Amino acid sequence: MTPDVATWQWATFLAVVVGLLLVELLVVQRRPHAPPLREALIESAAWIGVSLAFGLVVWNWFGSAVAGQYYTAYLLEKSLSVDNVFVWALILTRFAVPVAFRARVLFYGVFGALVLRALCIAAGIRLLDRFEALLYVFGAFLVVTSVRMLAGHEGTADPAEGRAARLVQRVVPTSDGYDGASLFTRSAGRRVATPLFTVLVLVEVTDLVFATDSIPAVLSVTRSTFVAFSSNAFAVCGLRALYFCLEGARARLSHLDEGVAVVLLFVGLKMLVSHFWDIPTGLSLAVIAVILAVAVVWSLADTAD
Repeated sequence: MTPDVATWQWATFLAVVVGLLLVELLVVQRRPHAPPLREALIESAAWIGVSLAFGLVVWNWFGSAVAGQYYTAYLLEKSLSVDNVFVWALILTRFAVPVAFRARVLFYGVFGALVLRALCIAAGIRLLDRFEALLYVFGAFLVVTSVRMLAGHEGTADPAEGRAARLVQRVVPTSDGYDGASLFTRSAGRRVATPLFTVLVLVEVTDLVFATDSIPAVLSVTRSTFVAFSSNAFAVCGLRALYFCLEGARARLSHLDEGVAVVLLFVGLKMLVSHFWDIPTGLSLAVIAVILAVAVVWSLADTAD
């Protein structure tokens, strides 16, 4: 089901997102700092609460079926973003970004990710509308990705050692040290980028790479640009807080990658059989939630002292 979305509904959604981001920038991050765990947990819970509440708004506007699509897409995006957060942690560590400035660069990264996701979702839906066979291509891609992950062939490369980092620093003159939370500074009488600019570019590039998995997965749930983007937006907006919650927790979540791989396998197969069996949205939501819950419980039990 694809809802007809009025202009005022788009405007309301965008106003909510922009308003929340302004509060985060002007109030929460007014003083550059690394939020302690308690603050990060509160902020992450607040983003999740707002995201779930917006699902009720979607329910009120378009009915339970569309709300089910929103919640399923949100859960998919949130779960697939966890690996993204761990890669961000790797980038920030490798570039020795001062802890006090990590929240600010991740905020910029989230803002850029919203723009890139909007473009990717719009393009993906347009392509699917014109070339229905792409549904099978996306499904096959997700199945292959999941199999590679389960087989251990999708290891996380070090972005700081990759071509993207070298290319950025080759194209954009970069200083040796940081200048607070600034992306650019002056050195020897000329304006140059700081290493924080390279970090920001890598954050955006890695998000775009992860979007190649998550956006096809979300498009298996809905063809509505509004539902796909709103669920992505709320999931992505909470990633900065999620980073500070999960930093250092990867060892405890040792089986989460397997859980994410099984989710991708399920979603890919769902796309491949969609013309023969339309799996209800409620069932998809339940299956994904159970898979992730099992992965988390398995991880915690396996790493318990």
